[in-house]
Amino acid sequence: MARRGASSAGAGARRRSDRKADGSTERGTGRGGAGRRTEPLAEPVDGGLAELVPDRERRRAWTLTLDGAPQSHVDLDDPTHLSFEYQRRIGHIADLVAPPGQPLHVVHLGGGAFTLARYIAATRPRSTQQIVESDAALVQLVRRELPLDPQARIRVRATDARAGLGKIQDGWADLVIADVFSGARTPAHLTSTEFLAEVRRVLKPGGSYVANLADGPPLTHLRGQIATAATVFPELALAADPTVWRGRRFGNAVLLASDLPLKVAELTRRVATDPHPGRVEHGRALADFTGGAAAVSDADARPSPAPPPSAFDQGVIRK
Repeated sequence: MARRGASSAGAGARRRSDRKADGSTERGTGRGGAGRRTEPLAEPVDGGLAELVPDRERRRAWTLTLDGAPQSHVDLDDPTHLSFEYQRRIGHIADLVAPPGQPLHVVHLGGGAFTLARYIAATRPRSTQQIVESDAALVQLVRRELPLDPQARIRVRATDARAGLGKIQDGWADLVIADVFSGARTPAHLTSTEFLAEVRRVLKPGGSYVANLADGPPLTHLRGQIATAATVFPELALAADPTVWRGRRFGNAVLLASDLPLKVAELTRRVATDPHPGRVEHGRALADFTGGAAAVSDADARPSPAPPPSAFDQGVIRK
């Protein structure tokens, strides 16, 4: 089951969006109509059976699942609300990569329900964003049922993440967010030094790369991904639940990489004060955690490990 918590930013936006001038009730999805939808909406997509499950606590909020596994949570009335803990951590990073309110150029590899793109559009108006999502049927479902703000400058491409990345011009992005899973695993071709070289090509000098990684004991995949990123970016930090750090359960870790020093102290403070506190490591401690793991190339890349059947009962959230 997805863990929930308050949004990391945008309290003023929350207060404004909670108020309805006419007091009307709206249907939870974007089609309009009378009343709020209270039953899940299921529809086959390229990657399996997608469901939009209404949130009982929020009037127009939905959890997107794929074959029963939680993918994204969206609140149409409050796009600054980030329910999943790994998305909150990525939200913290998006808050810190530039002064508050400054527009960004952002690439999202993996779309889900466009949760993080909506968050950045709400917290940083006039940002320009590109979403690359390989599941065209899922894109159509989300566009129809959870429509984007027509004023948001968000473009969605239905194509493979690495292929879509290859079409973006050099030095365009302030932030690249990778949150790509296929069958609960990150595809192998998105785990290599060659892939990260493409990410760095797309980033502006000083831009940031963020990846949602999932692994469990003995954390071989996670250590390898840190070692791989270290061959491309000189500055790294990793945020995760303490039980994931200790190798006690399968879970998510958020990797941050850049060619300039990171705001580690502020990120650490924010992650530590989340409803489900996490821990951030960087520098020597992160290098020691990596433990001499080898970088991954295209020639030896493998998908991330599949989560155990119990992972979602323990609160594991992944895309």
